Amino acid sequence: MALDIDLDSLRCFVAVAETLHFRSAADKLYRSPAAVSDRIRRLEETLEIELFQRTTRRVALTDAGRRLLPHAREMLADADRCGRVAAGDGRPLPFSLTIGTRYELGLSWLVPSLRPLAARRPERTVHLYMGDTADLLDRMERGRIDACVLSAGPRRPDIRQSLLHEEKYVFVAKGEGPTEPEHAAALTLVDGTPDLPLFSYFRDHRPDATRWRFGHHLYVGGIGAIRAAVLDGWGVAVLPLYFVQHDLKAGRLHAVFPSDQLGHDHFRLLWRANHPRDADLAELAETLRGYELR
Repeated sequence: MALDIDLDSLRCFVAVAETLHFRSAADKLYRSPAAVSDRIRRLEETLEIELFQRTTRRVALTDAGRRLLPHAREMLADADRCGRVAAGDGRPLPFSLTIGTRYELGLSWLVPSLRPLAARRPERTVHLYMGDTADLLDRMERGRIDACVLSAGPRRPDIRQSLLHEEKYVFVAKGEGPTEPEHAAALTLVDGTPDLPLFSYFRDHRPDATRWRFGHHLYVGGIGAIRAAVLDGWGVAVLPLYFVQHDLKAGRLHAVFPSDQLGHDHFRLLWRANHPRDADLAELAETLRGYELR
């Protein structure tokens, strides 16, 4: 049967063993001599052996006491270590988050944000995963990534979202673009995909939308490819303002219609409502909101 030895009794035993004086041990422990003596008595009763030889003039360790002393010190040291391990060293435990996003946004905004994110919370490692919208939403919903940054909203009620930045759009051309609907027939509209056209941010905010019929359409996927195609003279396009603002300032592209005449959206951080790092993801969203889009 295991013995029920309490640490307080061991502390009193070690103090008396080191001082060989009950009053000195009591002073060291901020106890009364009677309290220390009571603890020693309890320990001896538990072990069923005398640990000290006591007379009116002196206190001495018995052989059993001498054998116990190094083990008692070790047990007290282990107990102190248990407290330090449980409390930690004051630093948060390390953890990682995998954030999915579209390639262009990841390259232009999230990759440059990795260093300040690491400096802000050294215990947190942020990994990035690049993919298209459908892939990112699927991986986030299935728990294969922790969250994703998209302009698309949640598809399910159990998905949380936090708005990060307004996403403004601008209708651009390399040279002079179509200012009237009848001009569109002679031009090519460069866009991402037929099912998610960026041109909708222009079309859906025009009363004359049905009259904007382009002679040709060229679908090239992401906004990086759209920008490259427009710069190469393939046609006109609707693109995020943040992505082409340097081209507009440098005169490489021209705004046929400015952003205030087009619709807008928001980049948002999406994650599962039952995520174990829910608070950390909400804090990440707050931090990302302070980093300017590039």
